[in-house]
Amino acid sequence: MRLLKTILIALIMLPMICACNAQSSEKKVQGQDNQVSNIEVYYFHFTRRCATCNAVEEKTVEFLKELYPEKMEGKEIVFQSLNLDEADAKEVAEKLGVSGQALIFLKEGQKVDLTSEGFMNTRNNPEKFKEKVKETVENLI
Repeated sequence: MRLLKTILIALIMLPMICACNAQSSEKKVQGQDNQVSNIEVYYFHFTRRCATCNAVEEKTVEFLKELYPEKMEGKEIVFQSLNLDEADAKEVAEKLGVSGQALIFLKEGQKVDLTSEGFMNTRNNPEKFKEKVKETVENLI
C-alpha cells in the first residue's frame, strides 16, 4: 500500500516538475551588447501558465522587494516578466539563450539561471528558494 502511494505521488509530481521546460545552468553570457552594472532579473513565461509558473514570478518579486527594497526602488535590481509568445520577449530570450520558462539573474555579462530551483521549491519550500535568491544576488553585488 505504501509503495502504491509513493508511486502515485511520484506520478503526480513528475508532470509538475517537467511541465515547464525548466533549464538550469550558470554561465557567462557571450556577446552581450548592453552590459549594465545593475542586476537584471528576467522571468520568461508563455501566455498559458500553470500555478507553479505564476508562483515563481510572484515569489521572486516578493523576495526581491523584501530582501532588497532600496535596491529595487533605486533600480539597482530590475525585475522584468517577459511573455515568450510576444516578439519583444523572443528577442531578449534569444540573446540570453532562453527557449522556455526561465528565471535569469544577469549582471555585467554574468548569467545565473535559477529556473530549476524556482520550480522545485517555490510552492513547497519557499524559504529554500528565498535563500537561493539571496545567495545569488549577494554573489552578483
